[in-house]
Amino acid sequence: MTVESTAARTPRRSAGSKAGTTGTKRTTRTTAKKDAGAEPQLVQLLTPAGKRVKNAEYDKYVAGVTPEELRGLYRDMVLTRRFDAEATALQRQGELGLWASLLGQEAAQIGSGRALRDDDYVFPTYREHGVAWCRGVDPTNLLGMFRGVNNGGWDPNGNNFHLYTIVIGSQTLHATGYAMGVAKDGADSAVIAYFGDGASSQGDVAESFTFSAVYNAPVVFFCQNNQWAISEPTEKQSRVPIYQRAQGFGFPGVRVDGNDVLACLAVTRWALERARAGEGPTLVEAFTYRMGAHTTSDDPTRYRGDEERQAWEAKDPILRLRRYLEVSNHADEGFFAELEAESEALGKRVREAVRAMPDPDHFAIFENVYADGHALVDEERAQFAAYQASFADEGGN
Repeated sequence: MTVESTAARTPRRSAGSKAGTTGTKRTTRTTAKKDAGAEPQLVQLLTPAGKRVKNAEYDKYVAGVTPEELRGLYRDMVLTRRFDAEATALQRQGELGLWASLLGQEAAQIGSGRALRDDDYVFPTYREHGVAWCRGVDPTNLLGMFRGVNNGGWDPNGNNFHLYTIVIGSQTLHATGYAMGVAKDGADSAVIAYFGDGASSQGDVAESFTFSAVYNAPVVFFCQNNQWAISEPTEKQSRVPIYQRAQGFGFPGVRVDGNDVLACLAVTRWALERARAGEGPTLVEAFTYRMGAHTTSDDPTRYRGDEERQAWEAKDPILRLRRYLEVSNHADEGFFAELEAESEALGKRVREAVRAMPDPDHFAIFENVYADGHALVDEERAQFAAYQASFADEGGN
């Protein structure tokens, strides 16, 4: 099932080559650059222009999708983007300490999220706001952690959606262990682990691949390759497309157009069916793009150009599905107008909910560092208290 790419394979060095020569090094660099630029095929069912294209292998997984369900996918993406934009604005206003935007990745998250059954279990990173929406987690519950007032505002077992994971890549291990337990219990549910292209360089992910393959765990590894691990481009992390890494661990991998919600739905359904049927893990690489900053503490203009973003804006996942809905007469202006009003209402609800939250305890960071306290922590707490007090003094003057 793996999509092959001969262009991306690393060329073998000829027997007559000398590894230490300058000429060989230059040739290797040139070849690597050429290989990185040769993109493999990817599963696509909707073109950027909103045209439906046939795919003999994956069409059957979305053959029963109704116009109502298509409108539902569009609604999911629009409302997720609206919530995300509101959270970004709230951080800029000082209401949140940090925010990790999903802008541009809505199709990857909504498509895969809607492929899940209720009894499947999700292990997210810290950016899966669209998947959380699909699992029925109230958007306002995602924001307490980013405001610093809780460690996660929902019960993971209430929606089979684990708390956000900040440590890069560790959730793939959690997912693998959980999936091994599911198999031992004899259940037919599946597990999905989300991670980014940057996390694919972590040892935890490689260990997860090893264990899941050896124990035939019912887990789908869903990598949202948004091209940038903060400021590090994907080509500086891997000599081959990420989905091809699965081959070395003995299970299939596939690359899907991450801006195509229908393709993401189809491919994830296929991968989940494999898992439930006892066929083991799958690696799905959703080839997409992070339209905004890595987080609100990042400035992407320092490491990528406007022309790159503009090229990906032409592939916008929401605009793509809207074009298809319009040309297929599956939605009218009344639908879009109602959704716009619903979107604004959601933004207002999110604003009011966050502003009603308590302020974070600035000194909580010093608690529970050591069981019995520590002189250095006490000293740092006192320094921080003095720093905070200095603002009050200035205000009084």
